[in-house]
Amino acid sequence: MTEPYDSVLLLGFGGPNRPEEIRPYLENVLRGRPVPPERFDEVAANYMAVGGRSPYNDLTFRQAQGLRRLLEAEGKALPVYVGMRNWNPLIAETLQEMVRNERQRAIGIILAPHQGEASWGRYFAALKQAEQETHRKVGDVLPRIDFCDPWFDHPLFIEAVSDKVRCKRDKVPYDQRSNLKTLFTAHSVPTPLCQPYLDQLRRSCGLVAEEVGIEDWELVFQSRSGRPSDPWLEPDVCDAIRRVSSEGFRNVFLIPISFICDHVEVQFDLDLKARQEAEALGMGFFRACTVNDHPSFLRMLLDVVRRTQQVSVPV
Repeated sequence: MTEPYDSVLLLGFGGPNRPEEIRPYLENVLRGRPVPPERFDEVAANYMAVGGRSPYNDLTFRQAQGLRRLLEAEGKALPVYVGMRNWNPLIAETLQEMVRNERQRAIGIILAPHQGEASWGRYFAALKQAEQETHRKVGDVLPRIDFCDPWFDHPLFIEAVSDKVRCKRDKVPYDQRSNLKTLFTAHSVPTPLCQPYLDQLRRSCGLVAEEVGIEDWELVFQSRSGRPSDPWLEPDVCDAIRRVSSEGFRNVFLIPISFICDHVEVQFDLDLKARQEAEALGMGFFRACTVNDHPSFLRMLLDVVRRTQQVSVPV
């Protein structure tokens, strides 16, 4: 016998919605890490530089709403919950809501395409901590959560990214296209923790490049933290822009492959810092949007839900 799924749980990173939430949010993100005060202040300033808020939560709830509509259209509606690692609604808050609603078995989707200790691993750890907190507070039986398979190479994810790439590439002036370097960008992680993250990134990049006909591309990284002496995945996107400029390229096209929302790490690290670097070198700068709530991405979420439903695990 198996218990049918009665809900979907999306797990996301979270972000501050207004300036006064920035520092409490960063305290959640950086808790337990030896981050010097000046670095904390620097990151807080980054948020203020792009408007004092992150669009992450808004975009994530749009993804949840889109998935909910698709489920309803199929006549097999499931409630879609959202829990955030670092800001409201926190995962523990969402689990408590699910307990109050008597949810027993949920399909979990981590809103990060590529696996690794620094990505999926931290979501699993956050969920375990949230389950312990929820059990202490409500004492009830918690919903069982079965996670979907990785989707970094799902055809509909590749389709959504490729469509965003085409939309931006079509806006590149014709006389700039022949001197254009394409850089896929991803969040850097410590090199000892880079697998299977790195291999999955390369797979996603290759599939998108094949789909849209890009032959000359590179994978670069952004948003690294930690001590400068620690090895992290390289090259940094700004270093890569300087290098390709020295190689004679006069235009750069960035594709943020590891991000599914246009949040602060895209807005600040790419739209502000990387753009400033390119423009200081006299280069044209172009950046594809992330998938956000692209219809193909929403259909991908629906597909991974349906596939998970089909693989029923005895309880």
